[in-house]
Amino acid sequence: MRKCLNEFTPGETGTVVRVAGAGAGKGLQRQRLFDMGITPGAEITMRKAAPLGDPMEITIRGYELSVRKVEVEAVLMECGEK
Repeated sequence: MRKCLNEFTPGETGTVVRVAGAGAGKGLQRQRLFDMGITPGAEITMRKAAPLGDPMEITIRGYELSVRKVEVEAVLMECGEK
């Protein structure tokens, strides 16, 4: 099953399929995600979310990273069920 990273729930794991980036400022956002290690093929686990849901904490490449949901809405993931 495919869905965006910002739709993940705590404990859910998936693999990055694509990081979109088009339009004004999206290329810079895409590059920033790549710089943080969010690249196709990387495995990500959503650890927890703040009380109001944003930001969310993920584990990627052995480290914890806090990201805002709006930053990762362009990250398409392949998760659990197919």
